[in-house]
Amino acid sequence: MRILAIHADSISYKANRKTKIAEEIEAREGSMEDCVVLLSSVEKLDEVNPPKVVEAAMKEVLVRLEKLKVKRVMIFPFAHLTPTLSSPAVALQILKGLETSLKETGIEVSRAPFGWYKEYNIKSKGHPMAELSMTICPYEGHRCDFLCPYCENPIRLRDMAEIDDGMSAKADIDHSVETFPQVPQQAFK
Repeated sequence: MRILAIHADSISYKANRKTKIAEEIEAREGSMEDCVVLLSSVEKLDEVNPPKVVEAAMKEVLVRLEKLKVKRVMIFPFAHLTPTLSSPAVALQILKGLETSLKETGIEVSRAPFGWYKEYNIKSKGHPMAELSMTICPYEGHRCDFLCPYCENPIRLRDMAEIDDGMSAKADIDHSVETFPQVPQQAFK
């Protein structure tokens, strides 16, 4: 699962048109003030363990809310954070699960409708911690980072050590380990 969390003064949306996977809704418009907007994409890999994804996402969101001293969340389905979307049924299961689990902790939660084209306005607070991206691991049940053995990530520990030492510009490059797939030369002809 991928989430872009935005600390916002306000968010408002209007659901304009259904897609073929749209959930049925009663209200086409919604808004919230002084909240964290969770632009959320559920990924194919999340189908491995939806309950673990919900639990991990809830924990990460709660940590974020505590840091920002916020008790309000707008979950906003946003397919554009990943190229590998889950099935609509699993996506809706995870988004509704996150909504329910956050509510059970006392957080005020609204969720924009799934599967609808929406116009929306977000007014970000614009401070240094106003935006944060999260990737939730369906295997480990926590936030993914460059150490996750399940993610395709070309960062190696040696790379991080060089960056930490401020020596990345001077570092010797180890050509024995490829970090990007090779493109055949005929592709450029």
